[in-house]
Amino acid sequence: MPRMLDVSDDVRAEIGDEEADRLLAGENAPGSYDCTSCRTPGDSEQERTSTVLFIGDETAVLAFAHATCLPSQVVQVTEEQLQGAVRSIHPDGAPTDNAPEQAVLGVTSGLVLLNGDLHPALVVEPTGPIVRPGSTDIGDDFLPLLIEQGFMPVTELNAVPPVLHGWSVLLAMGQLHAVLQPGTGGGSPVAWWQAHQALQVAESWRAAANKHQQVLLFAAPVGSIGRQPREDLLRDALDKAAANGQLVAATMPLAGT
Repeated sequence: MPRMLDVSDDVRAEIGDEEADRLLAGENAPGSYDCTSCRTPGDSEQERTSTVLFIGDETAVLAFAHATCLPSQVVQVTEEQLQGAVRSIHPDGAPTDNAPEQAVLGVTSGLVLLNGDLHPALVVEPTGPIVRPGSTDIGDDFLPLLIEQGFMPVTELNAVPPVLHGWSVLLAMGQLHAVLQPGTGGGSPVAWWQAHQALQVAESWRAAANKHQQVLLFAAPVGSIGRQPREDLLRDALDKAAANGQLVAATMPLAGT
């Protein structure tokens, strides 16, 4: 039985007409799958299913999603993110099974008080050390890599950080979808971080984002911030990370509403 698959023109252009036609005919498409967006089971024989092609620096992975979660599309990601996606899509048979566990970027939203005004903020902290691609070091290069991208070291939370041009925070229907960075060679923006499932943000956070039309992004190495249940505790953790020289920040325009 033909699968109820959507293959966008962009995906078709990347995988070729022959492969796309095989997918649509049901030859290469899975019957059941785990949605790459919401991580719950789907069935391409019973419900409309999107083909989502993740493209890294060297490899590409074709994944499937409920059409109600994601449209069929090509998503540019880093090679590290792609290896993490391979692990999540094929947890039992991934080619990276014997490799070290990939660090994932954890993102927390909160309001930060600066100069008497509440600003919407995102705090990014990896689940493990981030090493430079191709490096064999066992250190953590997360902050140096971000500083090279234009993030500024923060020693005290007393001012709005400079705007990082070309980056933006994507908010749609009141939910947080991605942090976008400039594409290579001036191309379209690509996802630096993308939510597996869109994150709901508080109404007060969304109101502050719509007021300022920009979002502050703070980043710290693994173990610096932690999951804080309240905004006052999050602020305390940010202040401590800044005082310890473990915090960088940037201001990003808001994309969406």
